Amino acid sequence: MSIVDLPLFQALKQKMNWHQQRQGLLAQNIANADTPDYRGQDLKDFKFEGMVAQHTGDAGPARTHAGHIGGSAISGSGSAKGISAKSFERTPDGNSVVLEEQMMKVTENQMDYQMATSLYSRSLGLLRTALGR
Repeated sequence: MSIVDLPLFQALKQKMNWHQQRQGLLAQNIANADTPDYRGQDLKDFKFEGMVAQHTGDAGPARTHAGHIGGSAISGSGSAKGISAKSFERTPDGNSVVLEEQMMKVTENQMDYQMATSLYSRSLGLLRTALGR
């Protein structure tokens, strides 16, 4: 088994791929800001809980008392499916893209992607240090 095949690294790779796909959708929204009847799109939020549920199976917490909350696995796969973005503003031609809003999303997406890449590279460095390389 390779180091990069560990579940943590797989989750970070999927998170980075999600951010790349989201960047593409946000760029499409900005490019079509003047297109009549264009509806902006975005991706569903990426959830690490789905990744954890995949790797733990039914090994979650057990309910030992009637007053305890059940320990079911949280659903959510982190898949990248486009959904229509909710926007309250609409131009007279039916376009729902607000450039300021899209630019804020692009900036947020870029910062989150940089955080994921930083976590990935630092985790690899930590493992290399632990292995003595």
